[in-house]
Amino acid sequence: MRRVVPLLFLSLLAARGGPALAGETACWFENGAVVAPAAVGEIAGDYVIDLSAPRTLLHLDVAQAAGHVETALTLPVRLAGQRVETAPIVVQSLDYRAVGFSTPIVGVIGADILDRYVVTLDFSPCRLRLERPGAAVDGQNGGLPVTMVGGVPTILAAASDGLKGVSGPFALDTASGGGVRARGAADGPRQKPAGILRGLSLDGVLRQDLPAVVAGDLPDGVVGGLGVQTLAGYRLRLDPQALRLWLTPAPATP
Repeated sequence: MRRVVPLLFLSLLAARGGPALAGETACWFENGAVVAPAAVGEIAGDYVIDLSAPRTLLHLDVAQAAGHVETALTLPVRLAGQRVETAPIVVQSLDYRAVGFSTPIVGVIGADILDRYVVTLDFSPCRLRLERPGAAVDGQNGGLPVTMVGGVPTILAAASDGLKGVSGPFALDTASGGGVRARGAADGPRQKPAGILRGLSLDGVLRQDLPAVVAGDLPDGVVGGLGVQTLAGYRLRLDPQALRLWLTPAPATP
C-alpha cells in the first residue's frame, strides 16, 4: 500500500486547530478498496474507508506493536482534517481483509466515524471530503432515501442472477472490488471473484453482467453491498443525519 506522508501530515496539522467545518484528503484505490491516510490514536498510516463496516477496526498486530493489549479501545480518530476526540475501536486480526494488498492494512475506518459527517467521495480523481452536519448541499434537492441498518447506511436496490432475485437494503461498500457483494463467510476476502451478476437495478437504472464477490461482515438485515465498480460511476454525497444520498453520474472519460 503506497504511503502519502505529506497529505497525512497536513491533515493532522489541520485537525489540531480545533473542529473544522470541512476537510478533505486525497484517496486512492488499492485491491478494489478506497484507501486514505488517517490516524487512530497515534497510529498513523493507510486505512481502508468502508461505509459498509459498522465499526472502526485496528489491526491486532499493529495495535500490539504500539503497546495496546486490549481488544476494545477508546481513542481519537483523525481523517481528512477532522478529529473525533473519543471513539470506540475494535482490535482484531485483519489478515483476511489484507489479502491482495501490497502491504498489510493498518485498519478500517467504518460507518461509526463516517456517519458523523456529510461524506463526499469522488472516484476519479479520488477525493474524500468530510463536512460537519448541517452543511449546505449546493442547492441539491431530492436524493435517494437512506435507511440505517445495523449501523450502516443503506439504499434500496434489486439484484438477480438470472434465476432468482432479491431486493432490499444494500450497503455502500467502498471496500469491495466487485460491483456487488453478497453475504458469505465472515473471514472471506472481499476481492475474491464470485461470478457475474446478471442484473442490478439501482436508482431506476439497470446494470447487467456485474462482477460479484462473496464475503461476510454484512449486518443482519442488509441484503448485499454495492461495490466500488458500481459506485465509481458516480460522485457520492451522503448525509447520514438527513438520511439522503445523492448519486451524481461521473463525467464520461474520453
